Amino acid sequence: MFKIKNYSLLLLITLLLLQTFRGNAQMKKMDKMEMKERKMSNIPQSPEDISPLLIGEKIPDASLKDNEGNAKDLSELIQKQPTILVFYRGGWCPYCTLQLSGLQEIKPWLDSMHIQLVAVSTDSPDNLSKSMMKQKLDYTLLSDADTKLAQQFGIAYHAPKNYEKMLPTTTGGMDTDLLLPVPSVFVLDKKGMILFEYINPDFKQRMDPQLL
Repeated sequence: MFKIKNYSLLLLITLLLLQTFRGNAQMKKMDKMEMKERKMSNIPQSPEDISPLLIGEKIPDASLKDNEGNAKDLSELIQKQPTILVFYRGGWCPYCTLQLSGLQEIKPWLDSMHIQLVAVSTDSPDNLSKSMMKQKLDYTLLSDADTKLAQQFGIAYHAPKNYEKMLPTTTGGMDTDLLLPVPSVFVLDKKGMILFEYINPDFKQRMDPQLL
C-alpha cells in the first residue's frame, strides 16, 4: 500500500480535496439559484403578459390541500364529474369574495347538472376555512399557496410591491416568490381537457356566474 511520509504534502492534499468538495457544493448551490432565477425570470411581471393554457389543452396534475389540510389529487377529483375550476387571489380580496358568493348562488343548478365546483387560491388551508365559514360556502376550496399550479396553468405573475407583507401571512409563508394568479375560470371535462376559459388581467372584472 502506498504511504505518504511527507506530512506537509499530506496536509496539502487534504486541503486541496476539502477545497474541491467545498467548490463542488458551492457550484451546486449556485446552479440551483441560477435555475430558480431563470424560472422566476420566465414569470411575467404584469398580468397582461401571461401565457395561459388554451382551450383543447389538458390541465396538469397536482396535489393540493383542502381547508382541513388534507391532500387532494386534482386529477382524481375531476374524474368524478365535469368541473368548473376557478382561480381566485384570496379571501382577502373583496372582488374574490363577491365572486365566491356568486358561485355559491348557482351551485344548486350546477348540482342538478352534475357539475362540480372547485375554487383554488393562494390562501392557506386555515384561511380557506375562514372563507368557507364567513361566506357559508359548501363547495371545494383548495390551497395553491406556493402558486405552483397557477404557474403550470401559465396564469401566475409577480405581485405588486404593496403585497409583499400580506402574501407571506395569508399563504402561511408558502408564497416566498410573491406571486399571484390572474383570476380565471376553466370548464373541464372528466379527462381534464379545457372546454372553455375566461381569463381577465383586470382582477376587478369577473365573469358573471349566471353566464356559466
